[in-house]
Amino acid sequence: MVDVTPESQPAEPVAEKKEEKAPEHPAVLPATPAEPMLPAAPVAAQPALPAEKAAPPARPEPTEAAPAPAVPEKRFNMPLLFGRYSFDGITVKDLGLKRYINITPIAIPHTNAKYANKPFSKQKVNIVERIINGMMRTEHATGEKARTYRMVQNAFKIIEEKTKQNPIQVLVDAVEKVSIREEVTRLKYGGISVPKAVDCSSYRRVNIAVKNICQGVIKVSRGNKKRIEMCLADELIMAARGDVNSHSMAKKGEIERVAASAR
Repeated sequence: MVDVTPESQPAEPVAEKKEEKAPEHPAVLPATPAEPMLPAAPVAAQPALPAEKAAPPARPEPTEAAPAPAVPEKRFNMPLLFGRYSFDGITVKDLGLKRYINITPIAIPHTNAKYANKPFSKQKVNIVERIINGMMRTEHATGEKARTYRMVQNAFKIIEEKTKQNPIQVLVDAVEKVSIREEVTRLKYGGISVPKAVDCSSYRRVNIAVKNICQGVIKVSRGNKKRIEMCLADELIMAARGDVNSHSMAKKGEIERVAASAR
């Protein structure tokens, strides 16, 4: 009898293990060994911004729209001078005279002597009414307000036909042009009168300008074939242009020339 021991038994054939290969795929990469995770560094807490300094929320940019056409400002219920001429757009270019040339809208330039015999009240009277009052000179028109009213009204129609401008603006320009800037006064030194040049105030500049315009019109109309309305219209047009042929511009040059020699 043969004794069989584990050592003497023949070894069983071991099946060869084949290495399993991963399926080849171009999109799959071989796995890499995982790196050890390091503890994350503590993040310092940032202070919250105050409400005032917080960035404003973004607003959508507005789309560019076509600009609306400019509409001129309309002033309703504005009275028209003589029912025909508007005071809208009338400007006084001389800032020194702006306060004393009254261009307040008025339909009938007649205040019934409301500001008469009151010191420094002429600046409250409309400039058109001051021309009407200034034309009531000499024995031919003294106190005849209705006559001078029609005279100035007809002169304004002539100015409008000749210049194609607003007659009120022509009148304002004429007053600005003929207003003097200095004049002569008399000073006494030991019984001797000496002329001295002095500056003219804005209030007096307007008064003298209106007086010289009216006096020049009356002087030119004497012995002239032209009607006084035509003379007034021509005087205002020439004065507004600074023409030396007008009586008021010639008077201004004379006064300032004497004042320049007396400085």
